[in-house]
Amino acid sequence: MQCAELVSYLSDYIDNNLSEELTREAQEHLATCQNCHIVLDSTQRTILLYRQRGQRAGLSPRRHESLFNQLAETLASRPAEPNCE
Repeated sequence: MQCAELVSYLSDYIDNNLSEELTREAQEHLATCQNCHIVLDSTQRTILLYRQRGQRAGLSPRRHESLFNQLAETLASRPAEPNCE
């Protein structure tokens, strides 16, 4: 699994909505890619902070797409780690 692919599955990965095969591939990638591990950790911490504040309103589809695109662009612009495709 490549970084961009992991990012596209990140929400489903966090929500445990991936097939066993994709979950395994994501876990293998996360074990060797520090950048993606940081993205996952940051996303999970953001979700936790959001829930702790009692916020219930979701992001608008436009804002969600914008944040996702920013994340994908940032990840794509970073140099790949040796074990990262």
